[in-house]
Amino acid sequence: MPTESSISVETRLLDLPNRGFHRLGPQTARKLALGITGISTGKDINNVTVEDLLYYLPMRYEDRSNLARIRDLRDGLEASLELFVKLCQGRPVRGWRSYRSRLYIFEISATDRERTGKDVVVWTFLSGPSAPQIIDSYEKKFKRGVRFIAFGKWENDPTRRTFSLKLHKPDEIEVLPSAEEQLPMTAAKEPRATSAEPAPPETDDDPTLKAIHVGRRVPVYRRLNDLRPKQLREIIHATLTAIPDKAIVETLPGDLIKRQRLISRSAALREIHFPSDKAPLDEFENASSPAHRRLIFEELFWMALGLALKRGQRIRESKGAKIRIDDAIKKRIASVLPFKLTEAQRKVVKEIFRDMKTEAPMNRLLQGDVGSGKTIVALIAMLTAMENDYQSALMVPTEILAEQHARNLKRMLAKSPYRIELLSGSLKAADKKRLHQAMASGEVNAVVGTHALIQESVSFKNLGLVVIDEQHRFGVMQRAELRARGLNPDVLVMTATPIPRSLAMTVYGDLDVSIIDEMPPGRTPIVTKVFADNADDRKEVKQLLAREVRAGRQIYVVYPLVEESEKMDLRDATKRYEYLRDKVFPAFSVGLLHGRMKPEEKEEVMRRFVKGEIQILVSTTVIEVGVDVPNASVMVVEHAERFGLSQLHQLRGRVGRGAEQSYCVLLASDKQTDVARERLGIMEETNDGFKIAEKDLEIRGPGELMGTRQAGLPEFRIANLVRDLEILQAARREAEIYFNQAKSSPEAAKLIKRLQGDVRLKLAAVG
Repeated sequence: MPTESSISVETRLLDLPNRGFHRLGPQTARKLALGITGISTGKDINNVTVEDLLYYLPMRYEDRSNLARIRDLRDGLEASLELFVKLCQGRPVRGWRSYRSRLYIFEISATDRERTGKDVVVWTFLSGPSAPQIIDSYEKKFKRGVRFIAFGKWENDPTRRTFSLKLHKPDEIEVLPSAEEQLPMTAAKEPRATSAEPAPPETDDDPTLKAIHVGRRVPVYRRLNDLRPKQLREIIHATLTAIPDKAIVETLPGDLIKRQRLISRSAALREIHFPSDKAPLDEFENASSPAHRRLIFEELFWMALGLALKRGQRIRESKGAKIRIDDAIKKRIASVLPFKLTEAQRKVVKEIFRDMKTEAPMNRLLQGDVGSGKTIVALIAMLTAMENDYQSALMVPTEILAEQHARNLKRMLAKSPYRIELLSGSLKAADKKRLHQAMASGEVNAVVGTHALIQESVSFKNLGLVVIDEQHRFGVMQRAELRARGLNPDVLVMTATPIPRSLAMTVYGDLDVSIIDEMPPGRTPIVTKVFADNADDRKEVKQLLAREVRAGRQIYVVYPLVEESEKMDLRDATKRYEYLRDKVFPAFSVGLLHGRMKPEEKEEVMRRFVKGEIQILVSTTVIEVGVDVPNASVMVVEHAERFGLSQLHQLRGRVGRGAEQSYCVLLASDKQTDVARERLGIMEETNDGFKIAEKDLEIRGPGELMGTRQAGLPEFRIANLVRDLEILQAARREAEIYFNQAKSSPEAAKLIKRLQGDVRLKLAAVG
């Protein structure tokens, strides 16, 4: 074991074998480091430290602290027993032989300290050519009188007429091999107790005999690489033993620790891995122990302070665009709007106007449920920039959505002097070159596009406003690229995927948030119903579709696949399109839309659907975002159990855009998980996107809901935004205190300095 001073939390894992670390050779150290890089984004194997290992936390705990006695055992009881070897032997199993080797059984007959009942048997099967050698080593290890602790489920074994414990292998029991702890029995392999058998030692106060795997509260870890939980437990225990308290540096200010009643970082890391025998274990199971709270608070505090720092830097920045908004500009904007704004839209527009008039660049998040009218608000912001002789850019995730936005903007601004263009990856080279030149010269006032907007060849003359729609679908660097092409422009990011408050506080902590919480008048709530995938339910669905089409309305039918998959028993869009067109609805016009079609083909299908020439549109999820056809009244989702809550809500939002009653039909297989069943039930209960987002966050977690790498969401090592909202709020309050004291307090200045230069914080400013 290395000395305490030789190991600190900054020590590289790959260096530990060179320092004689117990049970950690070069191969094991490399496996550890590789496993940690697999769960920690951006970590290089050569930079993985002891601290990273200590933050690999238990997934659960087992209370093995209360040692049972043999007389307490009952069938199926899970318990720890302190035992002493009386007899061990390995033998081949009669009548069993494979083409390679024989099957062996290894048994330990043992008694407890007080000899309270019949001897118990601990046993395991062994096979393979090396089994005899392994048995030989076990017989040497488990000599008569050796003290060990065994934990597991004890079964009443009628064949042996005693209780037995089956192990994966004998290494799963913990031997305490100190010489003074062995029973001084005289007969080496006597199977029965004799009168010469002395009592076990009366004391075991030696702290070196403290068990790691049994006889205590035991941490249970997920496998890391191919390292077993027991091996991880031994390595982490040895690591914590080798590190002195002073080597685990305190990272939070003393007054904060006192205010929030936190324990020290060193105590938290030790306690979270190996809880004391007096600690309430349920607090460790639900991550509410003092150790958990300390580490969660620290993680959320640094994130909150970093976002506060970036927000402060943005407010101090100066943008190139100088925006003037007077009554004349407001009147010209109002003249092109197709309808009156709702009260919620007017409130949001005022917030955007206030931001655009300041010298600092706007960085605002616009949230609104499906169909709440975010696009009109974005148009008003774009018109405001164009009225001030600045260009606008609207970036969206798909070509279909880009084409729709460009078409709608051109239609609404047809009588204005402004030139609106579409930039997509599918444009011909010559057309794209001409458009790039027009954008660079300022001839184009507003451009709508996909990721094509951030290609190297794209430049603007005076880009003053960037609008990013469905922004969670873009990576952090993509948003930064677009922003960098302007005059430090105003940025408005929009999402129709409502974001729970706790998530918005982290992902968008440095953005100002506007919410459109009111739907336009005349909208009728959508009726959502889950149907089973059987003949009776499908007949009912077909009757609904036929009735709606005959009434002059239109229908979406969405499938998860374009073409049939051999690995999945799912209906695919192309085959079902042919089936619906030829067999089910031959009298109606049925169209097909999917992402593999050429842009001109998709454009033609959407044009025909918008004009009403196509009555039933069979599609994949390319229509999930933004497609607007007010006459569509039914959304049918096949294999609905395979979709997430937010995706189902987005799909449902394609209907209900007119005054007529609309329906969302969720066809689900009976082969669905409990989670899928819960999702579908929530869809039936509510149309409120914010309630759905909260539930989605609970079910899937923040990383999966937002797409961690795409959204720029921090990858927390221990914090959970659903569970730890109260701690998050407290951490934000503390972060604000230190941020505001940065100039007057040396302690606060020290904290801020530590954060500056962190690449991850630079990305957080993009929003």
